[in-house]
Amino acid sequence: MCQGGSVNADAVPNLARPAATVIITRPRPEDPEAGFEVLLLKRSEVGAFAGMWVFPGGRVDDADAGDDELSRAASAAVREAAEEVGIAVDPTSLIPLSHWTPPAMAPKRFTTWFFVAPWAGDEIHIDAHEIVDFRWIGPAEALAEGLPMAPPTHVTLVTIDEARTFEGLLELVERRGVERYLTVPSRLDGALVLLWEPDAGYASADASVPGARHRMTIPSNSITGGGHQTFERSGAD
Repeated sequence: MCQGGSVNADAVPNLARPAATVIITRPRPEDPEAGFEVLLLKRSEVGAFAGMWVFPGGRVDDADAGDDELSRAASAAVREAAEEVGIAVDPTSLIPLSHWTPPAMAPKRFTTWFFVAPWAGDEIHIDAHEIVDFRWIGPAEALAEGLPMAPPTHVTLVTIDEARTFEGLLELVERRGVERYLTVPSRLDGALVLLWEPDAGYASADASVPGARHRMTIPSNSITGGGHQTFERSGAD
């Protein structure tokens, strides 16, 4: 029998800070028609997202230029790409892909804009301190390897893999719009389940409700991500 339920439904949300992430993409060198590669960075074992593979990004600073939340986030994405990996991103090339709000129970909360941009060919430089490694890798390969990653990274890789090309990504965003992931946590059979609209269990925070699926299931022993977490999405388009 399935055991479902919400997680800390009455929790007082921790303060969320605005942040931005940029997914740098390039055609596969050996076969440009075969889809994207993305730039993934490995965080050190201390600090936020310790030991995880992430995209370049960080919080929005007061000095980041812009007239509204989105434009300031875009400025932060460009700045973070330069600071973390030493590459220049043309602000006009940024495609807003999604916006993520973590659950209230998260100890550190960042409301994060995700952008996609093409690689301009700059050499990648990391500091070997906060960022200890980097890889160009296909989204499907990164998922198949079970690299430790946060749920937004996992879901974004699925989306990028669906798009296949930069033109395909533009078409996907036009079709779906900029998706907003306001995360509602639940539990099912001992696993943490993150629910997003329009999952059937979203409104009630009950992962056992049958119907449409838009969720990630994370076994209790793999909260740091990786190959054990599973993403389900039905009726995406």
